[in-house]
Amino acid sequence: MSGRDKLLDWARTRPGESVQEAQERRLAKAWETPTGWRYWSAVNNTEVGLWYTVCAFLFFLFAGVLALIMRAQLAVPDNDLVTADQYNQLFTLHGSAMMFLFGVPSFEAFSILVLPQMLGARDLPFPRLSAFGFWCFLIGGVFVCGSIYFDAAPKGGWFMYPPLATEYQDGYGNDIWLLGLSFIEIASIAAAVELIVGALKTRPPGMRINLMPLYAWYVLVVAGMILFAFPPLIAGDLLFEMQRAFDWPFFDPDRGGDPLLWQHLFWIFGHPEVYIIFLPAIALVATMIPAFAQRPLVGYSWVVLAAVGTGFISFGLWVHHMYTTGLPNVSLGFFSAASVSVAIPTGVQLFCFIATMLVGRATGNVPMLWVSGAFAVFVLGGLTGVMVALAPFDFQAHDTYFVVAHLHYVLVGGVVFPILGAIHYFYPLVGGRSLSPRLGKIAFWLAFVGFNLAFWPMHISGLRGMPRRVFTYEPGMGLELLNLVSTIGAFTLATGLAVFLWDVIRPKGRQPVSARNPWNAGSLEWATKIPPPPWGARTIPAVSSRYPLWQQENFVADYDAGRFYLPDAEEVKRETIITTVIDARPIQCLRVPGPAWLTMIAAGFAGGFFILGTFELYALAITCGALATATILAWLWTGTAVEPEKEEKDIGLGVTVPLYASGPASVGWWAMFITMIGDMAAFAGIVFGYYFFWTVHPEFPPPGSRGPGWEWPTIALAILVLAWAVTMGAQKAIRGGRERLGIALLAACLVLGPVGVAALAAGPWLTGMDPTAHAYPATVWVLVLWTGIHLAIGFVAHAYCLARALAGRLTARRDIDIRNTTLYWHFMFATVLVTVATIGGFPLVS
Repeated sequence: MSGRDKLLDWARTRPGESVQEAQERRLAKAWETPTGWRYWSAVNNTEVGLWYTVCAFLFFLFAGVLALIMRAQLAVPDNDLVTADQYNQLFTLHGSAMMFLFGVPSFEAFSILVLPQMLGARDLPFPRLSAFGFWCFLIGGVFVCGSIYFDAAPKGGWFMYPPLATEYQDGYGNDIWLLGLSFIEIASIAAAVELIVGALKTRPPGMRINLMPLYAWYVLVVAGMILFAFPPLIAGDLLFEMQRAFDWPFFDPDRGGDPLLWQHLFWIFGHPEVYIIFLPAIALVATMIPAFAQRPLVGYSWVVLAAVGTGFISFGLWVHHMYTTGLPNVSLGFFSAASVSVAIPTGVQLFCFIATMLVGRATGNVPMLWVSGAFAVFVLGGLTGVMVALAPFDFQAHDTYFVVAHLHYVLVGGVVFPILGAIHYFYPLVGGRSLSPRLGKIAFWLAFVGFNLAFWPMHISGLRGMPRRVFTYEPGMGLELLNLVSTIGAFTLATGLAVFLWDVIRPKGRQPVSARNPWNAGSLEWATKIPPPPWGARTIPAVSSRYPLWQQENFVADYDAGRFYLPDAEEVKRETIITTVIDARPIQCLRVPGPAWLTMIAAGFAGGFFILGTFELYALAITCGALATATILAWLWTGTAVEPEKEEKDIGLGVTVPLYASGPASVGWWAMFITMIGDMAAFAGIVFGYYFFWTVHPEFPPPGSRGPGWEWPTIALAILVLAWAVTMGAQKAIRGGRERLGIALLAACLVLGPVGVAALAAGPWLTGMDPTAHAYPATVWVLVLWTGIHLAIGFVAHAYCLARALAGRLTARRDIDIRNTTLYWHFMFATVLVTVATIGGFPLVS
């Protein structure tokens, strides 16, 4: 029997089988998880989200062990447990793992796991992208963390300040940090794109944007912050690695560079990242508090506005970390005021949570313990944050253990404690059984007491002058008792976390299955049965309130009986509903792809590109990059682009929607648009570098420097604008049913793109601009390089569309590929225009 015949057999209702039983059997078949060794090809959000979450916590435990070694080293003066070089590796990897491998990934992992259930969706719109992001995260994390076992770990701090990290630290460690974490950042951006599109486009019918769960609002805010915060760091990593690998002097003041450029690019990322890590934990609190209080959250709109406000303000704080670098006093005043003002939206959120507890019927349980502990610790951390936001105080406390204490009070109290409470809260939804209340309380009190013992004394040791990042200290400085108490507290905290870990992993086979909705919550994720079935939502509900389980009559009974949308999988296909962004009207039944090995293979080749490039094996790295590109194109060709067997589908309740969509109605168009917003943010970081040099040097370009001239850049602009116009013409021709004309125009684009790149590079090449001589030619070349790489991607997109058209898969009715390519070229037009204006036009007017 062929595969199609088997599916048709599954689709038939069997004798004696009720309608509901037949529906659930077909859903189970469509959404079944592969077994055996094929399990690792799964792309379901339930599986990928679980892998992601487990790996993020393994990296958290790894970073925690590094912290314990550091505390053991500092327990007594003049200790020789580790050497200074080993200590540098320890604190660099500890900070990097906590920030890049736990803080942000834990949010994305948990969101992939539970956001579809919160939205009543079957899955996120790009399950293969989620799987690709996970495998990239795992490969990059193992590469970076594994370096310590070969005495090759990075040792310049998680901030990698030049010139120390660029010129005075040899070996591959800092390159591993740069390229390994750049790889991980790309995975984070991929997950952010998936989550934004999921929150905007897979909400159930009726869930208008003002009815979204607060967690979904926080997902939008945080994922949007990732799109604008991570790309400048990627741009900085590019400049950093070009200096380390090829001696392009972006941070060398002797050749026109400036080390402060790195600090600006890093902290434009670094301070928003604190809120990127903090806001998801607050989102978990906002999700749990109504269940504890047994009433809707007080001040829903105020919490949303406060979350959005926190996201905006966080991008105005980066100089908060640069008070001591000699910036003008007016800058210090502005950024000090911005740093203090961020406490206002944070306070609004906390007061709304407290008000909800006061007007509700608060219940005492283990998740509530973790939330209460988080409030206490975070408020203390916030108060010290206001202190270091004031420039005069920061001058005294900068780079002391006071800042270490503040950072950990904010991040552990504001992030780790809520996450641990959320694991206890959501565990029945994932594992089918509950965690132990007794072990949970023991873990909390050990962790709470241990945390305060570990980090409260650091405030005092910092005020007494103990600097950060020192591997030992002399006796008689008044620091011995403080450091010993901190070390005892750290091991007490670790004991509490060990108890919590045991509670999570201990065998629970004899324990009864958890009751359905054990917290009596009102949100959609708790409508599912426990243990949860593989298909996510039994039926995609019609929603008219923020807490449907509390506020919509007979909701659970209707949900179980499949009386809403998509109650069945008649064709045994994986399907979910796509809705409009604002009012959530159904506009498409999306077929999502099933298990595939292509995601793992693509991540492996992409990892090879970064890892081999670290060790200067450039030929092999480029080969891996080409293979990664080919694999991604193969998954696009065989994934969501597969043509459905019919135009429309009845999704229930008298609603019929198309199975195919392109343009703004499609999730693919939104993914391209959001991805390019992030890409433009990275490009803006490089352009910022060019104009930063102009502001800090009396003359830029420097006297006597030969620029690329205006002639070749102008020729390149003309050619590439023509390529953009021809791309739009190809789209119009194909949409109008003139496929042959569209094919001819796409073929013309394959010529115009490379010619335009050659013309753009001709300017600096023919004028002999040496990127190793001065930061000016280096910056010009990096702008040309960035633009050229993106034009190469545009060439691949044109070639893909041409192949689709020749294969008869790109037509007037199936035009998503050319519409997405045209959207990409709109952004390319902006990139080329800014590049040409900067390298060719600005020297004429400066």
